[in-house]
Amino acid sequence: VIVDGVTFALDRGCVLGLLGVNGAGKSTTLRMIAGLLAPSAGKVLFDGHELHEEPALARRLGYLPETPPLYAELRVDEYLAFCTRLRGMRGADARKAVDRVLERCALGDMRRRLCGNLSKGFAQRVGIAQAIVHDPELIVLDEPASGLDPVQAASIRNLVSELGRDRAVILSTHLLHDVTACCARVAILHGGCLRYDGTLADLSATHGENLETVFLRIASADDARAAA
Repeated sequence: VIVDGVTFALDRGCVLGLLGVNGAGKSTTLRMIAGLLAPSAGKVLFDGHELHEEPALARRLGYLPETPPLYAELRVDEYLAFCTRLRGMRGADARKAVDRVLERCALGDMRRRLCGNLSKGFAQRVGIAQAIVHDPELIVLDEPASGLDPVQAASIRNLVSELGRDRAVILSTHLLHDVTACCARVAILHGGCLRYDGTLADLSATHGENLETVFLRIASADDARAAA
């Protein structure tokens, strides 16, 4: 069992930080939410409809896996145009969508650069761009700032915060700073189970603890039981 009994809900206008150590089940959970992996039990509901029974719902969400799914031989604008076609967009609407997302992700100067020649930071930006080019209602991001330098990582966090103003965003990470910087709510996975789900404000106001303390307690408690 990789993910066991994980249940949570997310509303538009909220960024949820999905935290966990390596192997906690974060990426598997996101793959199920994005429709790439069918759960062996349970359901993924989108506006009350089961995602895996209505594939058309996938057009209302955007997904960035841990490794951006870029085609090295395509220019950035060509790749994003291809992504609009995958989402059923054509003609002027598709061209406007590409221009809009290039501006939003600060990729204007890179539009004619081959994807295979991009730095890691710009590759991550293009990965986010393909996830939002069709203006989805739910955005699922798996480690979008992984391996970036501090300036690039801060830029990605700012973009995630902006996207979360009028959309539902799930940000998977093992970096606590990413969560405190741009998330209002946090869910902590450990050993495939959901160990905490609440707002960052609740941690200090109700429990008198910060995120790092709670996260390390959850992880270390399981480690202690495994050692015993």
